[in-house]
Amino acid sequence: MEGVKELQLVPPAESQLQMIERMASNPATNPDTLERLVALYERATARHEEIAFNAAMSAAQKEMRPIAADASNPQTRSKYASYEKLDRGLRPIYTDHGFGVSFDTTDSPLADHTRVLAYVTHALGHARTYRVDMPSDGKGAKGGDVMTKTHAVGAAMSYGMRYLLKMIFNVAVGEDDVDGNEVGKKAAAKEPTGYGDWLAHMVNLVDGGCNRLALNAAWEASEEVFTRYLVSVDRAMVETWKSKANAVTRSVK
Repeated sequence: MEGVKELQLVPPAESQLQMIERMASNPATNPDTLERLVALYERATARHEEIAFNAAMSAAQKEMRPIAADASNPQTRSKYASYEKLDRGLRPIYTDHGFGVSFDTTDSPLADHTRVLAYVTHALGHARTYRVDMPSDGKGAKGGDVMTKTHAVGAAMSYGMRYLLKMIFNVAVGEDDVDGNEVGKKAAAKEPTGYGDWLAHMVNLVDGGCNRLALNAAWEASEEVFTRYLVSVDRAMVETWKSKANAVTRSVK
C-alpha cells in the first residue's frame, strides 16, 4: 500500500471470497450455508485487520522517542509537552504506519467532567476508540474557582487530547508533563516503568465488561506503584472504571 510501511501479514485467501461470490450467484445455494460462510470470512478479515493494527502499532512505537517538554505552568512549577510538540514528533511516524487520529467529546457519566474521545484508525480497516473523563468544573487544586465553565471545558479538552495522544502511543515525556492546573490536578511523580502496559491491561479489562468484584481483584493484584501513580495523575479515570464496573454489577443482579 503506497505511503504505508508494508506488513508481512497474509489476509484471508482471495479464493474464499471468490467461492462465496460463486455460491451467491447459484440459485441452488442454501441461504443459511451462504450466511455462515460470509460470517466466517468477515471474522477472518476482521481478525487480520486487528493483527495488522497491532503490528503497525508496535512498529510505530519502535520509532518513537521521548518528547521533550516545551511548556511550563508557573503556578504548579511543572513542565509539560504541548499538544503541538507531541503532534510534530508523532504524526509523521504514525501516519507513515497507516494510522489516523481524530478527537471528539461526549457527555461524561461523571458530574462536572468532559469525556474526550480519540478515534484511531488504520489503513487496513481496524479502528479503536480511546477515552478519558477530564474535570471541567473550573476548580483549582485547592477547590477554588479559577476559570469559567467555558474555559474549563476547553482546558479539559486540551489536556484530554494530550493525555490520550501520549497514552495511545505510550510516549514518554522528558519532564513531568502534568500541566494539571488546567483541570485542577497536582503535580505527580515520574511515570513508573511498565505503567503503560498495566494501564492498557486495565482499560481492556474495564471496556471488556468486568464487574466491580473483578475490578477490585485486578486492582488489588496490581503493583502499588501503578495504582498510586494513576490516582495521583488521573483520579477521574479510576472513578470512571468504578462507574462502569458498578453498572455491569447492577445489570446482572
